[in-house]
Amino acid sequence: MLLLKFLLAMLPIIWLVAALSGLKMAGHKACVIALLLTMALAFGYWKLSAACTITAALEGVLNALWPICLVILAALFTYNLTLKTGAMELIKKMLAGVSKDQRVLALIIGWGFGNFMEGMAGFGTAVAIPASMLVGIGLDPMCAVLGCLVVNSTPTAFGSVGVPTVTLASVTGTDVLSLSGNVVLIQCILTFLSPFFMVCICGKGIRALKGMMGITLTAALSFTVPWFLTAKFIGPELPDIIGSICCMGCMIAAIKIFRPKPEAAYAIAVLNSNEGKNRISVREGVRAWSSFILIFLLLIVTSNLCPPIHQAIAWMKSSVVVYAGEGANTLVFSWINTPGVMIFIAAVLGGLFQKATAGEMAEVFAQTLKKYWKTILTICAVMAVAKIMSYSGMISDIAKFLVAAAGPFYPFIAPFIGAIGAFVTGSGTSTCVLFGGLQSETAAALGFQAEWMAAANVMGAGIGKMVCPQGIAIGAGAMNAVGSESKILSAVLKYFLLYAVLAGVICYVGTRMR
Repeated sequence: MLLLKFLLAMLPIIWLVAALSGLKMAGHKACVIALLLTMALAFGYWKLSAACTITAALEGVLNALWPICLVILAALFTYNLTLKTGAMELIKKMLAGVSKDQRVLALIIGWGFGNFMEGMAGFGTAVAIPASMLVGIGLDPMCAVLGCLVVNSTPTAFGSVGVPTVTLASVTGTDVLSLSGNVVLIQCILTFLSPFFMVCICGKGIRALKGMMGITLTAALSFTVPWFLTAKFIGPELPDIIGSICCMGCMIAAIKIFRPKPEAAYAIAVLNSNEGKNRISVREGVRAWSSFILIFLLLIVTSNLCPPIHQAIAWMKSSVVVYAGEGANTLVFSWINTPGVMIFIAAVLGGLFQKATAGEMAEVFAQTLKKYWKTILTICAVMAVAKIMSYSGMISDIAKFLVAAAGPFYPFIAPFIGAIGAFVTGSGTSTCVLFGGLQSETAAALGFQAEWMAAANVMGAGIGKMVCPQGIAIGAGAMNAVGSESKILSAVLKYFLLYAVLAGVICYVGTRMR
């Protein structure tokens, strides 16, 4: 019976993998079919009533629209507006002044700035914005998206100012600082290796590391060390933010000091043959970067790091219960103090600084909405699937089977359970809510440390975000190729499997040493 439940519960996931990677089906079509299949299974086999099935799906759609789709639209609107105003061309020139090597820029933007966006906002911004910028400065679109998806796996635990780990501590009843220390310990190896993967991906092979070992090692150490120390001794709110700022500063300093020569094969295209004669002034540079500077400032001042402002706008929210059955979650809609709204405000203010008219901004927003409606549909369908699977007990049955099948080798698959949760939900926080309690309870039953197994869950959640349809849809939008989800999934799958196996080995070995 347990095996049958497991196989049936896995059908929507198996369908998504087969449809996206095997049948090469567009993401929005595959996910809508997955939603219909999940509704049929929940109603027909798990005996979830029609009202509960429909309201669970509705809860998922609302959760997808606010804040996830809001953040994605805001990020893509920001990028498209910088294209309209010409600011992205100036940004490209400025970045070319730092380095004309695609691999170096991939580390600064995809690794350093991407980790910063994850730490500040999360919700897909760490893929949408850096990948869009990398495409804008001339990197191969597939490589840019693939690199951002892979390296965004390890910062997830401390994304959105530490929300996933704080939530996990609450769910498991563990001390938040102790849990934070376990999270960085279990993830430090993969985190250190990530920038090396970034270079290989964007350089299209391991040969891309030639001449880049010093800069890549600087990128790895300058993020991992402050990230580790911050999480270990301060807590989960600041590791990504502090680590990324240190990382970007150290990389730029290393480039200025050592002045590595870019190889012709990795050089970005020169924008202007007279670029040396047309130097960008500080004022022009600030104007070009204004949207991204404002994103940083607004996210900082409205976060928990600035309690007076955070608390002053925190009351502007609505709470509603949508699900018709027992154990319903309360949806909370923060109307102002949410990353998507802050990014929109920053984009509009930045557009004004860049001399965009209201009509031009409205036109860019309408074009963005029109271009990415399939991405929105994909994410809404995936979140609806996640809610139905959660409320019906399908996710719980998947986890129970894996626990029973693995026995003492459970630590090896603990990260994989977290990855399944992230594949379905697309969220590190939601995965911690779904499986956090299961992981800690299983740890206690098998004699393992609860904090370590909970940390394995959030590590797996980050890895699972590489292949979740939501993340892949964001990537397709960022590379301006909606409908290419199957190509992205096929490309990223090998990195997912590698990270998942390494995570399992690390978790298993860690239990033997603790």
